[in-house]
Amino acid sequence: MLDYGFDASFLEKGYRVVCGVDEAGRGPLCGPVVAAACVLPYDCVIEGLDDSKKLTEKKREKLFCEITEKALAYGIAEASPLEIDEINILNASLLAMRRAIEMLGEEYAPDLVLVDGNQTKGFTQNALSVVHGDAVSQSIAAASVLAKVTRDRMCADLEEKYPGYGIGGHKGYPTKAHKLAVYRLGPSPCHRKSFLAFLERDKEKLAAWDAEEKLKSNG
Repeated sequence: MLDYGFDASFLEKGYRVVCGVDEAGRGPLCGPVVAAACVLPYDCVIEGLDDSKKLTEKKREKLFCEITEKALAYGIAEASPLEIDEINILNASLLAMRRAIEMLGEEYAPDLVLVDGNQTKGFTQNALSVVHGDAVSQSIAAASVLAKVTRDRMCADLEEKYPGYGIGGHKGYPTKAHKLAVYRLGPSPCHRKSFLAFLERDKEKLAAWDAEEKLKSNG
């Protein structure tokens, strides 16, 4: 449950701007990892806000509008599939977070960053890791919603650009249907090559799935 006094407690300790950051899309096989940074007013209360994974798509969309209206500043950034392959998903997630913070501008440049998770590598600002922060901090939860909604919208665009993979439905996550589509069609340009070891590791299982699906369609 969100603690609406959590972020404010740091302002009371003398910090001028407290920012929450979170990412969406660490687990999918394709698409960028997206991060958001959000600075909320001292006395802001956004009813119904929670970890984005616990909310329905409709609720996230509604909250996205409210967050962007009420936030003092926010930034949304990404790290590409190529960057993920080059520096690994953890470093790419942190890179996207730092990019999102840079978008806040000078007026709301944070002197404390609340980071969801347990990593703060590479931040130039004071940074505090908050495990399960999107269930504790309002600004992290807000960043979680901004990142998730943005990435889901990107997946809808990828669905149109690369049809046949079902990206708009599974959002790039490694579902059976997604893995089978990659097996049949090969990776698209938006797929993360470093996430596709299953093509070789599970090739017998994939071939069995493929045969099973063909039998169903012919039956």
